[in-house]
Order: sequence, then structure tokens, then C-alpha cells
Amino acid sequence: MVEEKKKKRPAGVARLIPGRCTACGARCQASCPQDAVEVNDRGEPVISLEKCSGCRRCIRVCPARAIEIYFTPEEQKILAELEASKQVATVSKTEEITPEEAALQRQLKEYRGVWVIVEQTNGEPATVSWELLGIGAELAEARKVELCSVVVGHNVERLCQESFAYGASKAYLVDDPLFQYYRTEPYYKSICHLINKYKPEIVLVGATGLGRDLAGAVATELKTGLTADCTDLAVDERGFLLQTRPAFGGNIMATILTERTRPQMATVRPHVMAMPERDASRVGQIIYENIPIKDEDFATRVLQIIEDKQADTVNLIASEIIVSGGLGMCAQENFSLLEELALELGGDVACTRAVVEAGWLPADRQIGQTGKTVRPKIYFACGISGAIQHLVGMQESDVIIAINQDKRAPIFEVATYGIVGDCLQVIPAITRRIRQLRAAKSKSLAQAS
Repeated sequence: MVEEKKKKRPAGVARLIPGRCTACGARCQASCPQDAVEVNDRGEPVISLEKCSGCRRCIRVCPARAIEIYFTPEEQKILAELEASKQVATVSKTEEITPEEAALQRQLKEYRGVWVIVEQTNGEPATVSWELLGIGAELAEARKVELCSVVVGHNVERLCQESFAYGASKAYLVDDPLFQYYRTEPYYKSICHLINKYKPEIVLVGATGLGRDLAGAVATELKTGLTADCTDLAVDERGFLLQTRPAFGGNIMATILTERTRPQMATVRPHVMAMPERDASRVGQIIYENIPIKDEDFATRVLQIIEDKQADTVNLIASEIIVSGGLGMCAQENFSLLEELALELGGDVACTRAVVEAGWLPADRQIGQTGKTVRPKIYFACGISGAIQHLVGMQESDVIIAINQDKRAPIFEVATYGIVGDCLQVIPAITRRIRQLRAAKSKSLAQAS
């Protein structure tokens, strides 16, 4: 008897949805591992059907959701047949399932909904919380569940309203003087109380100092999985959260699943996810919660808050223009060229890990996996080769201008504009040109007045 050959699931091919592309800067082209995407004069992707493998990377990075997966009629027929056979196999498998597995599946099905923990300090929210509501909305839509925010603090009800503006439909509010200042134990116990009561399937937390501390404590208490510093989040057809993050020193991207426990928890760095559009007209439901704990239950007290007032620190996360340098700048004194350019543009100077290790710039200027993650409007990558450890910290910038002598440098794969040349010559030329344009504009304005 000849055994029927098992049909392979078609991957489909990527296809541009007419009228949706916003010419964001060729992110789809940079993400394609098959070199199947070219960009035309209008900045729109032209996808080679012969080269496309259906990996969906271009879909995940597209901010306008302008790309879809297309299946031919023959492929659609195969998908329908596979789905039908899958349902038959599921029935058969259900008949063979062990009592322990059946109990686990029933337990996992009790968890529904996507939660975002809104981080705040003295009532001021961390912007990463709103960014998480953006990706949280996509996950909730894929799972057909509610997107909820969780706000813990004192006099912070307005943050519930703000979370509605960024996409949440419901907010759980714990408002008590006990939570005016962050302390690990009261905060994690309040979050665990809410999770045990309402059972969300996904909980997202910002990968800040506070967020990492809180998420780790909550996951430990609940004995569930936690993936730190995720760069991508999605759900598969089974409903599992696909948590992608750099691994093995950033040399590969690993996708992690939490298959047997709930909730599925992940932390995400600031500026990794896109900020959703704010709509102040949105409204939602606030659930007021009282946590049965007292201040006397905890060993720690907040006696005094001392503000960090270092004058020389720079908030790179908030910078709209960043001029960043690598070892290709050749010497510490050459970073003065970057400082001059940044000064002309009203930006800030940053660097790679190798520059910090060489002692050329302090650690608070480092961009990358072990530094800061930024999303400026313009990012100059000067003398930076483009190792993945650095790319994860800046590849979501609106415009990336790369300057490097090596035309094969990986940085050019993510760059919006690339200049092959010596940084020590190119950067002063750019600075001079900006000064000339500014002087000409000032002169014309003076003549007009």
C-alpha cells in the first residue's frame, strides 16, 4: 500500500496593500532575509514573489500595516484541507489525552485578557506603558480579548483615563497612600492579588529599573514564566505568546513560549514598540480595588527621597536627534566632531559598547542591548559596523544615516541613507553644510525684514 504524502503547509508570499504604504524608510527591505524587497522611487516596497519565503518579518516591522500574506487559490485549498484534517486530529488527540493534561488545559483556559502594568513615579507615567498598550492592543485583537491597564499608586486615577486614550478598555485601580512610593513587596503583592482574582493570560511590563524589579517578583510569586527585554511580541494559532529577544550575546534572536503556566509575562524596553495614537475621546471602565494589606506587614519604609541631579547626564531616550559613534572614529578626541554636529542639529552624542569599554565616553551614552534603546527622528551611525547588539537599541529610529568606510558593513542593511567614506572627513563636511544653510536662511530672513 502506498502511503499518501503529507501535504506541506504553504507559507504564502508578502504583498503590498495598495494605498497604505507611508514610505517609512524601507524597514521592510532591511528586515527581509531573502533580499526579496526593493523600494521604488515613491518609497514603496516592490516584492519579488520568486524570492519571498513568507517569513512575515516585513509584516511585523511595517508601522502602517501595509503588507499582507497572499495565498493562491491552490494554496487556499491546501490550507482548508489541512485545517479539516487538523480538526479530526484534535478530536482524536482529545480522546487520548491524560487526566493531568486535561486538567492543565482547563486551568489555562481560565485565563483571558491582556494586561499592561502602568508604571508611575510621583504620579508621572513612564511612556513605555503607553507603548505597551499599543502592542497590547494587537495581541488582544488577535486573541479576541480585552486590553486592560493596571494602575497602582496614590492619587493616580487620572492615569486610568490616560490609559483609555491609548487603547485600554478597562483599568484596575489600586489607589492608597500605602502605594505612594514604590516598594517591591507591597507592589508585587497587590499585582499578584489582582492576577489571582481576575486571571489575565498575558501581562506586559516596561523593562525599566522599577519594571524589572516588579516583574521578577511577580513571576517568582506566581511561579510562571517571564521573558525579559523582548524586541517582538505576537501570538500563534494556539494562543501562546511568542516572546522574541536577543540570545547568546545578541548573536541570535530567540522566540520563547510559556506553555504550561499563566500568566505569560514579558518585559519590553522603552522605545522598542511604537507609541500608539492618543485619542482623548476614548472611554473605559475603572475597577476600584482594595488590597487587604497594611503598612505594618512590611519590613521596609521610605524615609526620604533623594533626587538624582547629575548635571552631566543626558536623556538619550527623549532625544529626537542622536549622533552616535563607534570605534571607527579612531580616537577619543575625534568625538569632538560628533559633538559639533550634534550641537548644530540640537541633538545628543551617543556611542557603542566598544567605545565605552575603551573609556572614550561614559556608560550613560551607550546605545544597544546592554545600553539604552532609542527611537529618535534621526540617528547618525558614524564609524559603527552594525553588530546586532547595537542594532537592537536603535533600528526603530525614523531615519538612520550611516557613515562607514566599509561598504559591506551590516549597518547599511538598516540604514535609510548610507555614506561610504571616512567619518573624519564626511562629518565635518556635513557640519559645514548645515552651517552654510543656516547662515543663508538667516541672511534671507534679514533681507526680507
